[in-house]
Amino acid sequence: MSVALFPGQGAYRPGTLAGLWERGDDTVRDTYEEVDAVAKEKLGRNVSSTVFRPSPPSPATLLASAPDTLQLAVFTTSVATHRLLAERGARASVHLGHSLGELAALTCAGAYDLADAAAVLCERISVLREHDTSGGAMLALGCGRERAERVVALIDHPDLVLAVDNSAGQAVVSGPADAIATAAGIAAQLGITSTQLRSPHPFHNPLLAEARRQLVARIAPLRTRPLTVPVYSPILGRFYRDGDDLAELLALHLVTPVDFRTSVTALHAAGAREFVEIGAGRVLTALVAEALPGVHAVAPLAGRDDEAGLASAAEALRDPLGGDAVPAAAVQAAVPAAAEVSADAPAQSAPVEVDRDELTAQVRALYAEAMEYPDEVFTDDVLLEADLGIDSVKQTELLSRLGDRFGLGVPPAGLRVADYDTFGKVVDFVAAGIAP
Repeated sequence: MSVALFPGQGAYRPGTLAGLWERGDDTVRDTYEEVDAVAKEKLGRNVSSTVFRPSPPSPATLLASAPDTLQLAVFTTSVATHRLLAERGARASVHLGHSLGELAALTCAGAYDLADAAAVLCERISVLREHDTSGGAMLALGCGRERAERVVALIDHPDLVLAVDNSAGQAVVSGPADAIATAAGIAAQLGITSTQLRSPHPFHNPLLAEARRQLVARIAPLRTRPLTVPVYSPILGRFYRDGDDLAELLALHLVTPVDFRTSVTALHAAGAREFVEIGAGRVLTALVAEALPGVHAVAPLAGRDDEAGLASAAEALRDPLGGDAVPAAAVQAAVPAAAEVSADAPAQSAPVEVDRDELTAQVRALYAEAMEYPDEVFTDDVLLEADLGIDSVKQTELLSRLGDRFGLGVPPAGLRVADYDTFGKVVDFVAAGIAP
């Protein structure tokens, strides 16, 4: 099984694909020009005139002068790379995107056509520019999730969160600039290396809740299509489904953490042996190599010869036996889902006996601890948002915790937080989902 890795924010290298652009490669030129047209209309700028100039800007310069172009460049490079590999007969068994990379992973799996995907990204850029007033940042820490969480706990700032779990040796925190500076200082005292990321916003943080709401409304009208390749999300912790509301889920990315480490481990356990980075550099393949020593990880656009790199990646993504690509259903079945009900289960199985009072007490304790509210406020009829101020982002997080705590498996398609507006409805949801 092979995995195409689509990198996020930091995957920009000056000069990537420049040789192919200059030689007039149709695939590279068509891809960039299609994104250019959308970006020009929506943002008043294009990508190719910046990244393919004779002396292209460095990542730091691009972040400082044109962060919007940086995001567009990362996305467009991934799509062009995927198309170039497809021309060479390569097809991955599954796509795995990291943060912003999930949009490219979905696009290359057929969920959006390129113009609509570029429109999604332009709207994402616009709503963040308009509604993120936090001045926040992101900080990579040279430690695992547990130590990073202890750093966050020491600072005890309400808007400083663990944003990304990349590997046993790297986690990313996100929050206001002053809290990020404090985190860097504490990390230094503890002997933990830290690097502020090239990021224009504090991604995967509830600070972006208003941008999330605006993004849903703006991209909801865009047409989506059935996937042609399975796409696994380190943010959702599951495969995308054709019935998913992509506008809701792509907007949710802004405020929800990324668990890349667990996702890579799960895919490897299911049989993934080839990992290929579909973008510039080797950010993700380096993380994979750290998590899975000895695994075959290829970064085609990390060296000086793009053509040689693409040839090597295409070879890695071809079925060594020369057979057809692994069917989507087989890929998804190979990755275990918590407490997923078997399709072979008896249709008339007996209902599960649930002690609702005991279940209510357990759910109440979890909510009270998470929100630091007295237990007694969580009555069956209390309105979570209107009465207790628990917004939809926090409710989503709490439902996720309940899923882990009670083994509810993947959420049902079409699940809406708004349907569980009272505490009693949340308890009923858990009771209905508990497996025998």
